[in-house]
Amino acid sequence: MNDIARRNTPNPLVDPVTLEVLRNALESTADEMGAVLKRTSFSPNIKERMDASCAVFDARAQLVAQAEHVPVHLGSMLRSVEKTVAAAGGLDDGDVVIVNDPFTNGSHLPDITVVAPVYAEGRHIAYVATRAHHADVGGMEPGSMPGNSHEIYQEGLVIPAVKLYRRGELQDDVMRLILANVRTPEERRGDLNAQLASLHIGERRIRELAARYGADLVAAGFEAILDYTERRMRRRLAEFPPGTYRGEDFLDDDGSSDEPVRIALAIAVTPQKLVLDFAGSSPQRPGNINAVAPMTYSASFFAIKVLTDPEIPVNAGTFRNLELKIPEGSVLAARHPAATCAGNTETTQRIADTVLKVCAQFAPDRVPAASQGTMNTIAVGGTDPRAKEIPGGRPYSYIETIGGGQGGRPMGPGDDGIQCNMTNTMNTPVEALEITYPLRVERYELREGSAGGGKHRGGNGLVRAIRSLDHTARVSLQCERRRLAPYGLQGGADGKPGHNYVVTKDGAIRDEPGKASLSLAPGEIVVVETPGGGGWGAP
Repeated sequence: MNDIARRNTPNPLVDPVTLEVLRNALESTADEMGAVLKRTSFSPNIKERMDASCAVFDARAQLVAQAEHVPVHLGSMLRSVEKTVAAAGGLDDGDVVIVNDPFTNGSHLPDITVVAPVYAEGRHIAYVATRAHHADVGGMEPGSMPGNSHEIYQEGLVIPAVKLYRRGELQDDVMRLILANVRTPEERRGDLNAQLASLHIGERRIRELAARYGADLVAAGFEAILDYTERRMRRRLAEFPPGTYRGEDFLDDDGSSDEPVRIALAIAVTPQKLVLDFAGSSPQRPGNINAVAPMTYSASFFAIKVLTDPEIPVNAGTFRNLELKIPEGSVLAARHPAATCAGNTETTQRIADTVLKVCAQFAPDRVPAASQGTMNTIAVGGTDPRAKEIPGGRPYSYIETIGGGQGGRPMGPGDDGIQCNMTNTMNTPVEALEITYPLRVERYELREGSAGGGKHRGGNGLVRAIRSLDHTARVSLQCERRRLAPYGLQGGADGKPGHNYVVTKDGAIRDEPGKASLSLAPGEIVVVETPGGGGWGAP
């Protein structure tokens, strides 16, 4: 739980009107940072899918404002930016720190975060940060999401918290080291430059606020925003009936064995706070579904927040009245050098499912049935034979997360074919995919009949089928809910589990597990059928 001192009454330095002006200005700043990042990035994963997030922090690295981007990014940045700044030894005006080490950054290696301080009137008043999923950061497989990794070193280049800029000067040796260890260096350079442009617009907007209102008032406004949000959230949490509620859910496996992975949870509801205790969860595993603790915080915060007023801002104050107890060395707080690439994409989804499942015991009219419970990550890479000017072709790396069925809700059916819970990305348009990569989309359609039935049915999943053209590609799959179905609630039926397979050149079907890395021969098709959402209520 946040242990920073806070007020229970409004900040006397900031009147309510000024507070709202500052709060909305900061949220607009985060939105504008995201727009700049999207418009200036190189890779389809960011410019088309917007697999990136932007946020503003106060001088103590407390989250003050965020754009409505990717929940798993934003929730983990809530706790990791402070650690990143400390690891870099503090930041001067003009410095930029870069990091992707999960044990500092709180995410998996493809998520590269850049952080810059904001100075105004000669003092440090804020930080701005962007996190973006890069389509390749090296490692044993294109896309840096291998299905069979067992330690962090196999998943890509580990970047500790180091300064990419010092007092406005690019540290070219740091940039060259990064680019020398990835398959697509020009794309990486372009996306990193887009992240830097995003930081610059954030710095500019906050300095403009300080010039208008004064740095002291803006700094006081940050704290007032957090206190205001805490008060609103506390009132909402007090609506829940006191007691201790227990439950569990499971991941299919960790990719190295067929043994399910347990997530156990007890939620203690008191008038003062909620305590989430994950004692009894599985220890960290040899495979790559291990989460670092900020991922667990992220998924837990998301699940609790969606049960409250959607108009409450999301910042550090929102979660001051939540306490998490996470067993160190468990699959929810793994120790170095655990493999973590699917901890971000898959384990966070199951944590959210587990928290919501337990919350259904004390807030049954607010909790939907389980959504698809996976990001259905597919990474495809190889050498593009269309690049005739390059001997052997140009390396490429395509990454995608595929939507599925939303769980049926107390007020109506779940939506078909959408990104659910911890992800908020878009799909790569078929035209953009086929122009950029030597691939063809053969099918992209609803998976009819995959929804769980009930008073309010779940949503249907999707089918996405991709053919490799004129070359052998490497494919990595990171998928869940292939064996254990998304649960129904209040008498609703479970959704249909997902299914991965390859259609060979002779038309044969070869089933693939949820987590795998494989070769796709020229003309072969990899097919991902995503899960349907569970139903809500007896029919």
